[in-house]
Amino acid sequence: MAEFVRVASASEIPPGEMLVVELGDEEIAVANLDGSFVAFQNDCPHRGGPLGEGILTGEVVECPFHAGQFNIRTGEVVAAPPEEAIKTYSVEVDGDDVKVALA
Repeated sequence: MAEFVRVASASEIPPGEMLVVELGDEEIAVANLDGSFVAFQNDCPHRGGPLGEGILTGEVVECPFHAGQFNIRTGEVVAAPPEEAIKTYSVEVDGDDVKVALA
C-alpha cells in the first residue's frame, strides 16, 4: 500500500492553478482541476523546463521552454517536441490536506 504524504492545503491551490512542491528529493507540480487534484513531475523530459511554471489549459500543461504539452492526468505527450511521457502520482484529499503517494 502506498504511503501518502501531505504536500499542501487544498486552499493553497485555486481551481485552474498549479503549485510546485517537494516530495522526498523530487520537485512535483500539483494542479487543481476544478476540485480534482493531480500531481506530476515538474521537469519536462525534453530539456528540463519547469512544468509547474507552464500554462495549464484543462488537463494539459504546456512547458514554458519549448511549448511541449502533456496530459497531466495520464502523463502522455500531447504535443512535441517531447517524446517521453511524464511521471504522474496518486493523490488523495483528506479534509484540506492534499496528499501525494511516494513512488
